[in-house]
Amino acid sequence: MASAPSSSAGGPHRIVIVGGGAGGLELATQLGRKLGRRGQAQVTLIEKARTHFWKPHLHEIAAGTVDINAHAVDYLAQSHWNCFRYRVGEMTGLDRARREVHVAPYVDPEEGEQVTGARVFGYDTLVIAVGSLNNDFGTPGVQEHALLLETPAQAERFHRRLVNACVRAHAQGAPLRPQQLQVAIIGAGATGVELAAELHHTTRTLVSYGLDRIDAERDIRINLIEAGPRILAALPQRMSASAQSLLEKLKVRVRTNARVTAVTAEGVQLAGGEAIPAELVVWAAGVKAPEFLSHLDGLETNRIHQLLVGPTLQTSRDENVFAIGDCASAPWLGHEGATVPPRAQAAHQQASHLVKQMQRRLRGQPLQPWRYRDFGSLVSLGTYTTVGNLMGQLVGGNFWIEGLFARWMYQSLYKMHEVALHGWWKTVLGTASRFIARRTEPRVKLH
Repeated sequence: MASAPSSSAGGPHRIVIVGGGAGGLELATQLGRKLGRRGQAQVTLIEKARTHFWKPHLHEIAAGTVDINAHAVDYLAQSHWNCFRYRVGEMTGLDRARREVHVAPYVDPEEGEQVTGARVFGYDTLVIAVGSLNNDFGTPGVQEHALLLETPAQAERFHRRLVNACVRAHAQGAPLRPQQLQVAIIGAGATGVELAAELHHTTRTLVSYGLDRIDAERDIRINLIEAGPRILAALPQRMSASAQSLLEKLKVRVRTNARVTAVTAEGVQLAGGEAIPAELVVWAAGVKAPEFLSHLDGLETNRIHQLLVGPTLQTSRDENVFAIGDCASAPWLGHEGATVPPRAQAAHQQASHLVKQMQRRLRGQPLQPWRYRDFGSLVSLGTYTTVGNLMGQLVGGNFWIEGLFARWMYQSLYKMHEVALHGWWKTVLGTASRFIARRTEPRVKLH
């Protein structure tokens, strides 16, 4: 029978979770309730942000259809209510022999003031859940001229620029320049496709609030650019075709087999020499884990910096270090040679699995392997429709859905996340209060 490593301080078992995304925060919350509250473990969450927002909905912040203040979770309050500790900071290094996590000084992003110095946190069990980033593949001009949608702050920045662009175009006396009110979205995965549909709706709503010198149908153009042969390449062909058909009906310009070679202040350059003018460029292509993971005291990573883990989600070279979510390359049991795709449902399942395994670990019992259950994929096309397929244990096969039912299923994914964090009653009451508040607010955020 395997035994859990004891705390070097002689106190309760120290579980440190790095990263407060969907998987990390759910895990910290559940472990805090089950182990921290009873004094069976000391649970610590290390996260550089102050608040949490569900990443799959960042495109809605960018489009202005969601107010972050109505959905953000304050880490400090969440830790207080659920018996875990929250420590602000960004992991920079690891000492596996001493079982210590090194955290950089925290500097307030707006004030530029250092709030905390460099710190070291000891652990008995470490779970790394730092998520993923977009991969710009070294494309010239991306860092200087394109906007990313990796954090709520970046999504809000895009929305401010969008509103400013519309107000500027309405107020100026001169004709529109070629790139004005043109949006280029690079990458036609779920984020890019959902953003394109959402922007079509919100830009027209924004213009309708008095910016009558802008003709939305004539002046605003959304370009969706994909290097591969079809959009939503990781999802079934039927979903790709259905989504593209709707986008084209909305007059979104979908470009496939179009590789971007540079981003400039005036727009996007394609491999064939064509230039697409754009005032706003969003880079939503490619996925990679943070690069610092490749330098963590010898832990094994793949070419996109994901930590290699086994069926128990323990890293390949250290049984005391686990990894979950997009930053982990986990084997898809039952699918020879395949790894689990970077999806929110995978992070949710991994967090739920580790809650039970941490209890087994404290009891000295062997850990059980994690098996990914693919319940299908859903893509929201704004207010127009939602498309997807349900599969596996949920419906006993592969079942195509579209429209209102698909929309409900899409929303249920977020509700499952809320329930994991807050429980049923708070989720129901929070949903009801936001529904009522929406009746007295603009449909699109105007600032």
